[in-house]
Amino acid sequence: MSTISGNTATDGDVTSDSGKPSRARTWWPRHRWRPRIPAGRPTLPAGARPYVAPLALYGVAKLTGLGVFAWLLESAGEYQKKNPRFGGGAHWWDVLASWDGWWYLQVAEKGYDPRPLERLAPGGMFTVKQNSVAYFPLYPALIRSVSEITGLGLFGAGMLVSVLASFVAAAGVYAVISLLAGARAGTIAAGLWAVAPGAGAEWAIYSESLFVAIASWCCYCVMKRQWVAAGLLAFAAGLNRPTSAALIGAVGLAALVTLARRESRREHGIAGPAYAMFAAPLGLLTYITWVGVSMGDLTAYFTLQKEGWAHYFDFGHYTYDVLRNTAIGKHDYMFAFTVPDLIGVQLVLALPFLITLMLRKRPPLVLVAYTLAGIVSVLGTQQMFGNTARYLLPCFPLLLAPAAAMSRLKLPSLIVFFTTAAVASGWYAHYVMFELGIP
Repeated sequence: MSTISGNTATDGDVTSDSGKPSRARTWWPRHRWRPRIPAGRPTLPAGARPYVAPLALYGVAKLTGLGVFAWLLESAGEYQKKNPRFGGGAHWWDVLASWDGWWYLQVAEKGYDPRPLERLAPGGMFTVKQNSVAYFPLYPALIRSVSEITGLGLFGAGMLVSVLASFVAAAGVYAVISLLAGARAGTIAAGLWAVAPGAGAEWAIYSESLFVAIASWCCYCVMKRQWVAAGLLAFAAGLNRPTSAALIGAVGLAALVTLARRESRREHGIAGPAYAMFAAPLGLLTYITWVGVSMGDLTAYFTLQKEGWAHYFDFGHYTYDVLRNTAIGKHDYMFAFTVPDLIGVQLVLALPFLITLMLRKRPPLVLVAYTLAGIVSVLGTQQMFGNTARYLLPCFPLLLAPAAAMSRLKLPSLIVFFTTAAVASGWYAHYVMFELGIP
């Protein structure tokens, strides 16, 4: 298994050839981004201090983007004319609980009703009736639990879960990237994840934040050889989203390579990696099996996704169709949305460049496998192409190279970049997704 890149930055003192201590070269300037706390006041635990800067940057960027999104919604006023289930509501924040958010709140309130598949009349886009079992249980279960514990309504509980999970995810992104490129790059990566295209789903009734929180810390545990924790996190991911298959496969591959090499087997033992391989897929397999048994057809989940939502793996045929039509200025394909699709096309064209830069940094195997499998899953599946930005949010290792490069910029340049990006994200990461498309 690949190890953490040798160019990882350090922050401590080292000993020179002459035997005298010398300062190690770091990504950070001498004036580190650390808050000055007056003497006598309580301080954060030492383990939490490195996360202050990335979480502060993430939170400010997200608040800025959300504020711009709210202003755009109120300026347009279109949401007030739409069905609350389909992008509308009495207040601008109701938009954050529409579309998939409506389904998650239904599961949180009523649970599942896994009836046998109901066939619809032929000739329409969908041939079976949609059912809430298409939405995995972990996120709505947390919404229900938080609601009962705090007394919040389901909407408030869902937003609380998403926002808290987004900060855990930002901390995970920081932890992974800082191991590879230094603390400054990790902080920048957390900020980049806040303003990434599709980041509007992070503070909405959507499961992306929870999934990235689990996935980032799962990858971190694999990198630190904490196999039991990695296996449990991959198990939890399997109860959250079907795209957890990419994470599960990456954890299994990393564990298998560790077991296959004599040196790593001696160093880390057999039990930990073997446990991770066994535990990782159980959550996903258990839920899909339960759906199949409950609906009287072991393939019911996949049939429901294909015939009830028109989502299925087609080896990239749909993605090619969108790219071909967009290139000649046409929209002769399913789920066509002009502005979101153009952003999706730009992301697809940027992927080879981002992948190449990521690989040049020689990240650990688990990150490479997880990212590439996630990208193949997104581009190889027929789904709403305008949501490509949202579907790629979990591929946070793509931020490694940009964050490392930006870590060389001085503080004023970074302030200008993140201020501009945070304001603009209110449009391209929020408004475009929720109002100009279907998230």
